[in-house]
Amino acid sequence: MQKNDLRIVFMGTPEFAVETLKALVDHDYHVVAVVTQPDKPVGRHGSLLQPSAVKQYAVAHGLPVLQPEKMKDPAFVETLRSYDANLQVVVAFRMLPEVVWAMPAYGTFNVHAALLPQYRGAAPINWAVINGETQTGVTTFFLDHDIDTGRIIRQLPFDIPDDADAAYVYDGLMHLGARICLETLQLIVDADGYPQSVPQDETRATLLPAPKIYKDTCRISWQQPVKRVYDFVRGLSPYPGAWTEMATADGQPAVLKIFQTTKSDMAATGYAPGQLIVMRKHLYVACTDRLLQIDALQLSGKKRMEAADFLNGMHGLENYSLR
Repeated sequence: MQKNDLRIVFMGTPEFAVETLKALVDHDYHVVAVVTQPDKPVGRHGSLLQPSAVKQYAVAHGLPVLQPEKMKDPAFVETLRSYDANLQVVVAFRMLPEVVWAMPAYGTFNVHAALLPQYRGAAPINWAVINGETQTGVTTFFLDHDIDTGRIIRQLPFDIPDDADAAYVYDGLMHLGARICLETLQLIVDADGYPQSVPQDETRATLLPAPKIYKDTCRISWQQPVKRVYDFVRGLSPYPGAWTEMATADGQPAVLKIFQTTKSDMAATGYAPGQLIVMRKHLYVACTDRLLQIDALQLSGKKRMEAADFLNGMHGLENYSLR
């Protein structure tokens, strides 16, 4: 098989997926159509429609775009079938019904931002950092009936430095995802459409999930060791952002987002978890074992700022606790 024998439908929505679509175009793969989410209402009254990052790239490069509301819509299924694709590539998209993923002769493969079977789900990058992992990676696998359970084609590892946040890992895996996609396509070409794949190892002692993250998921618990809080903050930085509550001068609670912290060696002896401490022009908060230095934060209604600037505008912080 030659690479131009592949007729590919690409499916994806966010910026993360654009890098892979760009790699396909740059390497002269025949992308016959692109499927992405419908335009999203934005603005104060939702009167403006914002196309996805994938749609913007596809339109700029003259690629046909499909935006179904429902993936089982018969009209969409027939339109998709009319493109006569023999392979579908999925990156950061929604769950597909069998009528869609089973359509191409060579199947549908997904680029997942984790080393499966670990971190199946919608937010693998965030959860890998939150859980203090030192390594993650990307996986290509064939879609089947369940979420992220299909046969693995290829995997590539990615190291997570201790000071890396979710944005760092996102950027690294975005580029690594494009690379593994190209390598997987080459395997498909070399195998005349049917590359070797292996079932996921379900016998591991602990399989960690990566469920969708909601606002309540992002609330910080100070009743835990400093390392856990540190990893939690960087795993949600810069978006959606870990948050806590702090009483304001009038006694009302205000949301405080925390984006960057530094683990300290100072014991939290004598401090209650969540208690704020100002020391040598630095802001700390007590965890169950040690103090955590807060470096970048955002008080509700304000802009993100460095802790030093926050201290300059606030007084008597020693009397406040975070909860």
